[in-house]
Amino acid sequence: MKKTLFSLAAILFATLGFSQNTEWKIDNAHSNVTFEISHMVVSSVTGKFQSFEGTIKSDKDDFTDVSVNFTIDAASVNTNNEKRDNHLRDADFFDVAKYPTIEFKGKKLEKMSGNKYKITGDLTMHGVTKEVEMDVRYNGMVKDPWGNTRAGFKVSGELNRTDYGLVYNSTLEAGGLLIGETVDINVNLELIKQ
Repeated sequence: MKKTLFSLAAILFATLGFSQNTEWKIDNAHSNVTFEISHMVVSSVTGKFQSFEGTIKSDKDDFTDVSVNFTIDAASVNTNNEKRDNHLRDADFFDVAKYPTIEFKGKKLEKMSGNKYKITGDLTMHGVTKEVEMDVRYNGMVKDPWGNTRAGFKVSGELNRTDYGLVYNSTLEAGGLLIGETVDINVNLELIKQ
């Protein structure tokens, strides 16, 4: 009996989780992945990842059935400072030679109210996987001048970089940390229905 129930649950999960047929392609020219982290307590540094891709599938207009797999090329980090970017790529931070990608696999998109959602998924960075929850604003759907259907989202959240083994830091003489531990993340996605 238990085996039968397990088999039925597995079939149901597979059916619900992977039944989407409609693919949405990321328009990279109109999408971005940015972050911000405090520097010497009194300021902050912003940056972006210039290379990313994803597989996004959803058949529903409100995207509550969405399937998301999102991958960032860690070596594409850009803070507009070559010396700092090279440091971020080395073993003190992302260690891109060993961990070339940052990956997000969505588990659930939950509608909260109006155009506000929560997305839950597994974020893998620096060889560590943690479940994260982020806020999502659904900006709606529109037809472009060439007949394509487009949808837009803003995803925002924060994470503690030390949870992923990114622990490089030093303490300032006056107190406080050279580099903050909390990283604010913003992802703007413009999708094109395939």
